[in-house]
Amino acid sequence: MRLGIIGSGSWATALAKIVSDNQQPLNWWVRNEQIVQHIYQRKHNPQYLTAATFDTANIHLSTSVADVIRQSDCIIIAIPSAYLEATFASLDVNAFSGKLVVSAVKGMLPDQNILLNEWLAKKYSLPLTDYYTLMGPCHAEEVANEKLSYLTFSGLDENKTAAIAEKFATAYINTIVNQDVIGVQYAAVLKNIYALGAGIAHGLEYGDNFQSVFIANCADEMAGFLRKVGIQHVEVGIHGKESPVTHKKAANYAASVYLGDLLVTCYSLFSRNRTFGNMIGKGYSVMSVQLEMNMVAEGYNASRCIHMVNQEVKADIPIAEAIYKMLWLQLSPAKGFSLIEESLI
Repeated sequence: MRLGIIGSGSWATALAKIVSDNQQPLNWWVRNEQIVQHIYQRKHNPQYLTAATFDTANIHLSTSVADVIRQSDCIIIAIPSAYLEATFASLDVNAFSGKLVVSAVKGMLPDQNILLNEWLAKKYSLPLTDYYTLMGPCHAEEVANEKLSYLTFSGLDENKTAAIAEKFATAYINTIVNQDVIGVQYAAVLKNIYALGAGIAHGLEYGDNFQSVFIANCADEMAGFLRKVGIQHVEVGIHGKESPVTHKKAANYAASVYLGDLLVTCYSLFSRNRTFGNMIGKGYSVMSVQLEMNMVAEGYNASRCIHMVNQEVKADIPIAEAIYKMLWLQLSPAKGFSLIEESLI
């Protein structure tokens, strides 16, 4: 199985390091020729995770998305959701025919308010059976430092999903497999919104006691949304049958990809969404934060996407709604959190 990675940011770089450490052949798309030459010559990405080095003997770098896709059997998409349409704009409608696609995108297409699998199906006729997800909880910075981390791979065919996951298993990466392709994506979108909210609370100088109640309520709100969109296994402590592939009990909402990813994104200083929110809480405008940060915080666009999606879902999500109003409708952070305080249980 020939792997390809689309993206050259911190998350894509971390994934490329894992594949490189496993001595797997890799086709890797990066934005410009200067980065290509730097990685070949200096063995690291000059812009992100500069301490992570690569064995370039097994890496083919290219600035052509079409070439990387054509030369790969399994394509990992690891670019911010806001740039997806522009990145793939030149592709033929049959570009993904016969390919396996793995989404490492923790967001929704902001102009269409849809998940990546929905967009790929509409634009390139990619069936859900050929679509997989690669989620956390995992920070790129800790992968670069080879700290033990967990990656969750989801796909409808558990055997094929396990085969993809095997390519990423290393001494510092444990892999987990489940079949909840849609649920893990919505959970990833929501946890970025809540992490942004946790950052706003920190910027407003709320303490640890409040944060614990806030995040616990976010977890409850997320589970309610997932249940509304038809996701099962959201009850903590209740598991389905043992997986015939992994021989582990079936994941539920307490699993790492749901609650674990929410916790690490809300608490970690590596979290770009928490950082974004912290600056909002301290009085920065959205525009000034975007100019200040060198990385995309998916929670910003995600807050509007989930607001729009929830017009049909009609889940009870007062926390996510308050965060949306703070980011998009100029509700002050102080007033926004006054509303959130009233909703906490």
